[in-house]
Amino acid sequence: MPGLFDPLSLRDVTFPNRIGLSPMCQYSARDGFIGDWHLMHLGARAQGGAGLIIVEATAVRPEGRITYADTGIWSDDHIPQWRRVAEMIRSFGAVPAIQLAHAGVKASSSRPWADGRPKGDAAGYSLPDDDAEGWPTVAASALAFGEITKLPRAVTPDEIADITSAFGQAARRAREAGFDVIEIHGAHGYLLHGFYSPLTNRRRDAYGGSFENRTRILRETVSAIREEWPEGKPLFLRLSTADGFAEGWQVADSARVARDLRPLGLDLVDCSSGGAAPGGSLVYAPGFQVPLAAEVRRTGDIATAAVGAISDARMADAIVAEAKADLVLFGRKLLEDPYWPRRAAAELGREAGLPARPIQYDWWL
Repeated sequence: MPGLFDPLSLRDVTFPNRIGLSPMCQYSARDGFIGDWHLMHLGARAQGGAGLIIVEATAVRPEGRITYADTGIWSDDHIPQWRRVAEMIRSFGAVPAIQLAHAGVKASSSRPWADGRPKGDAAGYSLPDDDAEGWPTVAASALAFGEITKLPRAVTPDEIADITSAFGQAARRAREAGFDVIEIHGAHGYLLHGFYSPLTNRRRDAYGGSFENRTRILRETVSAIREEWPEGKPLFLRLSTADGFAEGWQVADSARVARDLRPLGLDLVDCSSGGAAPGGSLVYAPGFQVPLAAEVRRTGDIATAAVGAISDARMADAIVAEAKADLVLFGRKLLEDPYWPRRAAAELGREAGLPARPIQYDWWL
């Protein structure tokens, strides 16, 4: 069986190893445009040995941003910045990927500015003068997320068509920028999750009620992206594979929707969980989402990525070797230590699975 430092091929793309940087929002963009921080952040992780670098949740529409400081890809003006990122990641031996997102009910948050952090240029972002109320939000149904979001408006069928089209156009821009993988953000209570979860969908039209109707927007989004995304490049989907409520979305539903989406062009499910509603039975612990990835992989007949509280090299290697997932994504661990993949390879005796060390360091190491 393959291990953490064996290559993985999906369609025409080969990942040098099974380690990926999970898309981690930096809340440091202006009008969707990245700055020097993003180049440093993403470049360091690519140099550090991860085989896959996924750019943070990037909004397909300006109103779909979580905050004013989210990255964007809703305009052709964003293409040059992302081309520079994709070329840089590839030059260090990693595969460049981008996560496309619409935050739905969780858009229009003041999160980066509400906790006393430095503001303005010191933090890499600026707060618009008119930020007092943010902007109106939309969701599958007019339900707030507990008491921490404003009440959204239920999106209309025509607006749904516009949003799926926006995902398609974002995929075109990602293609023109040179990315090799797209991941759709369909988790954590954001717009797409709000449709498929029975906890948050109260619709009575073609997008509500039955499993087929609640997952319709996923099928339409995958199809819209595949119209613009090259046949030889993989398409991922991050799902909240379980809501953590008896009446919510279950892992068996995730496997079922994976079987529906694979013929439309989906290649891998990134298996996260929760976020549709506050609370629930999910307990954060080392590897707590790995069984979800294993079950979706086994019964959904699709490749999966495991993510969440994984920081041990031998645990990560076992996840792949025991066929529980095909990729392992790391967030906090790679924020803490960009060079962790190289340390893990040394621990496992698998340095051959790493991109070459930067030649500039060979003088000294």
